[in-house]
This record gives sequence, C-alpha cells and structure tokens, in this order.
Amino acid sequence: MEDLLKYEKELYKKGINLIAGVDEVGRGPLVGPVVAAAVILPKNYQLEGLTDSKKLSEKKREYFYDILMNDAIAIGVGEVSAKKIDEVNIYQASKLAMLEAISKLPVKPEHVLVDAMPLSLDVSVTPIIHGDALSLSIAAASVIAKVTRDRMMLELHQKYPEYHFDKHKGYPTKLHLECLKKYGPLANYRFTYKPVRDILDKGGEVVDEKIREKQTI
Repeated sequence: MEDLLKYEKELYKKGINLIAGVDEVGRGPLVGPVVAAAVILPKNYQLEGLTDSKKLSEKKREYFYDILMNDAIAIGVGEVSAKKIDEVNIYQASKLAMLEAISKLPVKPEHVLVDAMPLSLDVSVTPIIHGDALSLSIAAASVIAKVTRDRMMLELHQKYPEYHFDKHKGYPTKLHLECLKKYGPLANYRFTYKPVRDILDKGGEVVDEKIREKQTI
C-alpha cells in the first residue's frame, strides 16, 4: 500500500491534497464507447487489495467500486462513442474521454495523475506508465471506468443476447468474432476496427442503424 501512495505522498509534501487519478478502459473492444474515470481520494486514503482493474476479478471490481463510490471526495466519468472513435481514432478518443471525466469532477483537482496519457490542463499533470498498478488514485479510476463500461455491455446484452456481450464485454474473443460474423455488426460497433471493417467490406449490413444516429460524443 505504501508503494501505491508514493506519487500521492510526494504531492502531499508540497501541500497538494486534491489529487485526481485518471484512467480509461475500452481501447480494444470492437463495440461501444471508450470510458474514462477521474477519482479524487481522501488524503492518505487506503483500501487494501485495490490495484489495476485488469488484475482484479469481476466480483472484486464490483466490491471496490461500491466502496470507492462512497469514500471518494469526487468522481467524474467520461465516455466517447464508437462513432467518435471512428472519426478521430482510439488514441484521441481516449484522451477526450479522460478530459471529459476530469471536467465532470464536482471538485477541481490541484494535480492530475494519469495512466500514461499526456494531457493539457490548467493544472499540473503527471503521466505514469503502468500508473494503474503504481498509483492508488489511478487504480481507483481504472476500477470505476471498468465497472461502468462492463455495466454498459451488460445492458447491451439484455437487448442483444445473441451476441453474448455479458461474456466478452465487446473484446474480440473467438466467441465474439463468431457472433459478429453470424449476426453482423450493430450500429454501435467501431467500423474502423479490422474485424468489423472486413465484414462491411464484404457487403455485410449494419443492424439497428438508429443506435449510431443517436451517438454524438
């Protein structure tokens, strides 16, 4: 736990207490938005076992999500649609989602710790490679973002159970690719991603175009 507060404690020593950890999830999936979260934790906050969301089971993520939603000083969530990802590319979309998450914080941070991504803000920013495993604040953001996005995929599963979004969460697993080939891409798929683009190039049709028409951000 001490190691996970290393970056935060360096800032505390400088009198900086409102530190936002920022991370995103969903670069790899073929469908849906990329989601980012910004989380400001109380000073010297500790939560045993919290780490990078990729290292946690779904049950653990849900457990930490509930605790963080209760304990955090402030939480902001940003999302950028598949339509926008196709327009600007996933790297830029991830950055936009992070900026949106920070802008939605009800409390303005004094410093931002972000997982790898350089951001241009009116407060100081420290990008940290593998930050979700090195900073508790970023780990918290990774959990909030991951659970938020997974819940979106579960909602999509309720509407289109034949795609099994509850199992693969939109990532290009063997099961997902089989479903994609069988039923075709939905309108909230990322058309520039190769498995989807290949189907469209071969004359595949998009299901439920109304979804994409409603996508704005």
